[in-house]
Amino acid sequence: MDTYGTLYICATPIGNLEDITFRVLRTLKEVDIIAAEDTRNTLRLLNHFDIKSSLTSYHEFNKYDKAEELIGLLKEGKSIAIVTDAGTPGISDPGEVIVKRAYEEGLTVTSLPGASACITALSMSGQSTRRFAFEAFLPSDKKGRSRILEELKTETRTIIIYEAPHRLKKTLQELLGALGDRHMSILRELTKIHEECLILSLADACSYYNEHDPRGEYVLIISGISHEKLEEDEQKKWEKLTIEEHVALYEQEGMSRKDAMKAAAKDRGLSKRDVYSALLK
Repeated sequence: MDTYGTLYICATPIGNLEDITFRVLRTLKEVDIIAAEDTRNTLRLLNHFDIKSSLTSYHEFNKYDKAEELIGLLKEGKSIAIVTDAGTPGISDPGEVIVKRAYEEGLTVTSLPGASACITALSMSGQSTRRFAFEAFLPSDKKGRSRILEELKTETRTIIIYEAPHRLKKTLQELLGALGDRHMSILRELTKIHEECLILSLADACSYYNEHDPRGEYVLIISGISHEKLEEDEQKKWEKLTIEEHVALYEQEGMSRKDAMKAAAKDRGLSKRDVYSALLK
């Protein structure tokens, strides 16, 4: 029986080079090939730790074709480490493609844990950490971006978003317009000398960056909407409709008159008798 190689998902530092594990260093020295998002960035890391393993590129623009090439090498018995520019491969990163393909081919995949910008930022944000929604970078196309922002309006979990400095001001304004003024933390330059965490409101963040130029890579941690506020907003939405319009809305969706009245009564916090009486009037 052929002996296949193992695919190692290796987390690398997001800034401070001391944030790399002994296990990752040993693995990077022992594997046959290191597949890197940017070979220039990774070469600096390898040189710092005197690692001589063979290096190849694996990035967003070759992730499908190169994945097949790497799968072939794994089947030949080669061991391969996947690394990203910073943090854990596969998290908002092309590494997810080769991991999926490796499993489809019955290959062994293992992850060597370490730094991750989203978790590092969340842990020091001062926001609720029990439940969170990781969005990474918002879509660049207008339609996709609008759809995600619409979904986030009713997100009750803490929201994590990445952003580049040249887009930060616009993104903050869009978030304020879509979500309203939320409590948030803005983190930049994580683990580096100029690491910073600002805890403020979305409106204050917009004002702050109108006076200060954004510098560094950013992680935005935004509070989710409370269940109470969600219910209040839902109630206000229905109050814009008359009871007759509300019931008619459900009937247009295919509900019977009786079920439509019941659903409208529940939405508005009324009894079904109240809805029936209003319709008679």
